[in-house]
Amino acid sequence: MSILIHPLATEKSVGIVDRNNTITYMVDSRASKTEIKKEFERAFNVKVKNINTINMPKNTKKAFIKLAKGYNASDVAVKLKLV
Repeated sequence: MSILIHPLATEKSVGIVDRNNTITYMVDSRASKTEIKKEFERAFNVKVKNINTINMPKNTKKAFIKLAKGYNASDVAVKLKLV
């Protein structure tokens, strides 16, 4: 099961990359915050400080993944081709 589905590339989500050091991702609706954190850290070789999730319509879930100090969300965004 792949927990991370795809990153969001809306104006708001790209804006919070620089302002809040946060990446926005659509994730599996059954995934817990701990599972999302482990998968993201393993996939991008970064440390996650905090995760906030929102259950969206049509059985989807959005995760706001804030990176720890010393890690730059802009670097991850470049890897994901968001910027």
